[in-house]
Amino acid sequence: MDTHAGLHSQAILTINAGSSSIKFSLFLVPQLNQIIAGQIDGIGGEARIKVKLASKNTDETIILPNGSRPQNHREALSFLIDWLHQFAKDVDVIAVGHRVVHGGQKYSAPTLITDAVMKDLDALMVLAPLHEPHNLAGIRATQESFGGIPQIACFDTAFHRTHKFVDDCYAIPRYFYEQGVCRYGFHGLSYEYITDRLIHLFPKDARKKVIIAHLGNGASMTALHHGDSVASTMGFSSLDGLPMGTRCGEIDPGVLLYMMQHEGMDATEIARVLYQESGLKGLSGGLSNDMRILENCDLPEAKEAIDYYVKEVKREIGALTALMAGLDVVVFTGGIGENSAVIRGRVLREMAWIGIDLDEARNLDGEVIISSDSSRVLCLKIHTDEERVIAKHTLELSDNRVVKNKVSNI
Repeated sequence: MDTHAGLHSQAILTINAGSSSIKFSLFLVPQLNQIIAGQIDGIGGEARIKVKLASKNTDETIILPNGSRPQNHREALSFLIDWLHQFAKDVDVIAVGHRVVHGGQKYSAPTLITDAVMKDLDALMVLAPLHEPHNLAGIRATQESFGGIPQIACFDTAFHRTHKFVDDCYAIPRYFYEQGVCRYGFHGLSYEYITDRLIHLFPKDARKKVIIAHLGNGASMTALHHGDSVASTMGFSSLDGLPMGTRCGEIDPGVLLYMMQHEGMDATEIARVLYQESGLKGLSGGLSNDMRILENCDLPEAKEAIDYYVKEVKREIGALTALMAGLDVVVFTGGIGENSAVIRGRVLREMAWIGIDLDEARNLDGEVIISSDSSRVLCLKIHTDEERVIAKHTLELSDNRVVKNKVSNI
């Protein structure tokens, strides 16, 4: 495979470990040119590596040899490392960057992983039981595979640690806040990338009152003022806020009491419903959690799921605007935000009251600017790149003195 890498090129490996898959990317340093992006699917079964090669700009699926069935992240990463050695044999990995969903109240910036840091992150698993264990399994697997090279944790919650107390607390006894029960916000790596792109593309607008809508299978929105996060739709967990592919979004806590008291459901059963059976999937009667399928379906349940989704996005735009006492920029990103002109259009129409005037042609063409020239609020569609943010921070924090401090703007 031609990776455009010379002999003994150095690279940053980024890892995003989920429950049954591991996303990865390889970036050459110091320019951070991405040469490989991919995903290992089927951990615990017949695993496949899906890769996109920069040299070919094509997707390839590679079935691991001899019907290999890695049972855990350590085995899956072992296969990945062997594959990288084979297909990018002239590249030396000098550091590994990891997406870690939860950094708690303590971690407000990317961090070099030490034994003490891992102890802290182990304690945080109770706050993100469906994500953090897999993130930490990925860290331990790469530590075992790569030995002593720097490993960097990049936290989805860190971007939002600029919030004031009143933006993070819940109106429950205060000692819960002191135990870490508060609003954290997530998707921070995506928001960091979009914020930096705004500074680069629209410097006069980037520090104004901005709402970023990260709409995908996981979805949230954040409000920024002067480039800092001041509010987020996600709270203590990744369930809160907007409805998502299979997650419920905002819900009256009384519903959970009802599930326990009248349906006899325990915490495990309720978690399954809220995380795996709700959102677009639940609203559509189990039809699909994929917005593309719902948009092309004529069933009333599909239409109603989309109607609810749009309503909630519009409501959160209004709420976040109220918190900032104004709005200057709206940015759509994420799988739905970037690719669905239908959703962008339905959200932004009939919002002249807030200063938005959608340009229908620009929106359908998928241009960066989708508002009209006369719109008071600038409306944008920008591709996000969380892996590049991870690679940038990993390079900055690694101990490699040759490449340190030579990172290009992301």
